[in-house]
Amino acid sequence: MRSEASQPLSLNNIRVTDPFWAREIGLIRQAVIPYQWKALHDQIPDAAPSWWAHNMRAAARAVAAKKAGKLFVPAHHSDKIETLPEDGKKPQEDAFYGFVFQDSDGYKWLEAVAYQLMTKPDAALQAQAQEAVDMICAAQEEDGYLDTFYTLTDRDRAFTNLRDNHELYCFGHLTEAAVAWHQATGKDDLLNAARRFAECIANKFGPDKERGCPGHEIAEMALMRLYEETGEPQWRDLAQFFLDVRGAEPNTFALEENRRRAEKGLPELPVSSERYQYHQAHMPVREMREAVGHAVRQMYLCCGMADEARLADDPEMLAACERLWQSVVSQKLYITGGVGGTHVGEAFSRPYDLPADTAYSETCAAIGLAFFARRMLQLKPLSNYADVMEQALYNTVLSGMALDGQSFFYVNPLEVDPDACETDRRLAHVKPVRQKWFGCACCPPNIARIVSSLGQYIVTQTQDTLFFHLYIGSDMIVNLGGSSVTLRMEADLLKNGDVHLSVTDGEAQGIFAFRDPAWAGNAHVKIPAGVKSWSENGYLYAKGIWKQGDQITIHFTMPVRAVKANPLVKEAMHQVCFTRGPMVFCAEEADNGKHLHLLRALPDQVAEAREKTMVIDGLTLPAITLPARRILEPGENAPLYAPWTPAETEDTEITLVPYFAWNNRGKGEMRVWLAAE
Repeated sequence: MRSEASQPLSLNNIRVTDPFWAREIGLIRQAVIPYQWKALHDQIPDAAPSWWAHNMRAAARAVAAKKAGKLFVPAHHSDKIETLPEDGKKPQEDAFYGFVFQDSDGYKWLEAVAYQLMTKPDAALQAQAQEAVDMICAAQEEDGYLDTFYTLTDRDRAFTNLRDNHELYCFGHLTEAAVAWHQATGKDDLLNAARRFAECIANKFGPDKERGCPGHEIAEMALMRLYEETGEPQWRDLAQFFLDVRGAEPNTFALEENRRRAEKGLPELPVSSERYQYHQAHMPVREMREAVGHAVRQMYLCCGMADEARLADDPEMLAACERLWQSVVSQKLYITGGVGGTHVGEAFSRPYDLPADTAYSETCAAIGLAFFARRMLQLKPLSNYADVMEQALYNTVLSGMALDGQSFFYVNPLEVDPDACETDRRLAHVKPVRQKWFGCACCPPNIARIVSSLGQYIVTQTQDTLFFHLYIGSDMIVNLGGSSVTLRMEADLLKNGDVHLSVTDGEAQGIFAFRDPAWAGNAHVKIPAGVKSWSENGYLYAKGIWKQGDQITIHFTMPVRAVKANPLVKEAMHQVCFTRGPMVFCAEEADNGKHLHLLRALPDQVAEAREKTMVIDGLTLPAITLPARRILEPGENAPLYAPWTPAETEDTEITLVPYFAWNNRGKGEMRVWLAAE
C-alpha cells in the first residue's frame, strides 16, 4: 500500500473537455449561476423565496448602525423560523426571514462562481461575485461574528444553540467559499472575513474554554481547508477539538439543552449522548461503526474525519472512516449512488432498508458521499472509493438538476407514480417534477459547486504518481517528479469505454495509475514500450519516463449489465436494474406507457439489449431497448381478488434512459427496479 497521501490538482491546472461534462459545467455557468443569483435576490416568479440578499443587506444596516453608535431595533423580532412575511405582507426592511441556515445558500453560490473563474476568467461574473463578497463583509460584526439570523434577532443568544441554529454550518460554507475565492482571484477580503469569524469562534470554544461542536457538520472540513490554505495551525486545532468533543460525555448538546431548559424553569434531562444519533453525537467519532442519523450531516462529518486522518496522520480516525465507509457502501447505498433511506429526519435507515418509492436520497447527501470518497482516495488509492464517487456523480448528483439547469430535485426516489405522490401523504416528500427553488435551498447551489469543481475529482497526485480516478476528458498540467508535463485525456463514457491519454508537452519521470472500474468488462491496454506496469488495489500502474508524443490507450468494454440487490434488501426482491458503464438506467412512462409495475424484465436476455441514442431537451443521450413482457391489464369489471392463475402476458420491449435524465419530458411514472421474470 502506498502511504503518501495524494492531492487533487488545482482547478487552475485542469480543464474539462469531455463532451458531456464540459456541457454540464458550461450549463452551470450559463444557466444555473445566473438563475440562482436571481433566486438569491427573490427574482424567480412563483418560486419559494430565498431571502439571502434581503437578510445580508439588513444585517449590514444593523452592523453599520452599531458601529455608528446608533440603536438598531429590528423591524421584526421572533424566535421562530419564518419563510414568509406575516400575513403575506411586504417583507419588513430590517426583519430576518427564512431558515436560520439561509446565509449558506449564497456562500455555496459564491464558491461555485470561484471554481468557474479558476477554469475560465470572466470579468462580469467576477464583478457580480464581488458584489456578493462586499455584502457579506459588510454584514460582519466588529468582533468577527457573521450570522444574519442572530445579528437581526438577538446577538446575545449567539452560540447558545449550536445543535439547531447552524451558525457553525454557515461559518463552514463561508470558509469553503472564502478559500475558493482566494484561490480564484488572489483576493483576501473574504478569506479575512472567514478568519475573523473563525477567531470569534475560537475565542469561545476550545480545550480551555467552552465545550461545543456543530449541530450540522461542515465546519470541521472547512477549518481543515482553511488550515491548508493559510498554514495557520490554530484552524486545524479547532477542527480537531470539534471532532474530539462530539459524542463525548458530558454531551455538549445535552449541556446547552439543559441551559435553555433552566432558563424556562424546566427540570434537567440526563446529560447523555444517546439522544443525539440524528446529529452523529451519540458516541465519540473514533468509535463509530455505522452511518446513522441525518445523511448529509453524516457525510460531512466523515469528510472532516478523513481530513483529520490525513493531515494529522491519525490511524484511529482512519479506521473509523473505513468502518463508516463500509457501513454505507455495503448496507445503505442505493444503486444510484444516493444515501438516506427515510424522509424521517432525512436520515440513514437500518441496514438494507432501501425503499424505492419512499426513498429520500437527498441530492446533498450524494454530493457529500462524493466529497467523502475523494478524501478516502487521497488517503488510499482503492478503486472502490472511485467507483462509488463515480456512481454518485453520474446518477443522483446529476438527477438533482434538470437538463436545462432551471429546476431541481431535493429528493431522488427510484420509483415514482405521480398519482400516488399527489394523493398519499406518506409520499409527500417525493415530487414527480423538479421544483424551481426551495425554501430550504441547500441542493441547487451544492450541485453548482461540485460540478464546477469536477476537475478536482478526476485525478489526484503524490510527488511521483498521478492517479486517474475518473475517465472524463480533460487537459491538465502536472508536476511529476519535479518536472512539468501537459497531458490530454480523451474520453466520453456516455458513448463508449475508450480512453486515450497523450503527453502533449514536457518530459517527466513518474507513475500513471489508472482505475479498473467495477462496471468494466474486459480492458485492453496499450502502453509505450519500456514502461513497467503492474496492478494494485484496482489500479493499473505504469512507470516510466514520459515525454511529448507518448500515448496510453485503454479500451474498457461497457456491456449492459443486469444487476440484482442483496436479498436482504426486501424492497428490491425479485427485481432487476440495468446499468451500462457508470450509469443506472430507468424506465419512464414517456417510453413505456403507464403502469410500469406490470412490466416484467428478462435479465437472462440482457445480451439481446440494443443500444441507441435519444435526444432529450436537446441533449443526445444513450438509451437501451430490452425484450420484456407485460402483464395484461384486467377489464374494468375484474374482481379485486380471484383464485390464483398464471398471469396473462404479452411480449413487448422496455426502453430505458439514464436515471439522471428522468423527468425532462413531462410528468410521468418512473422505475429503476423492474420486476424480473
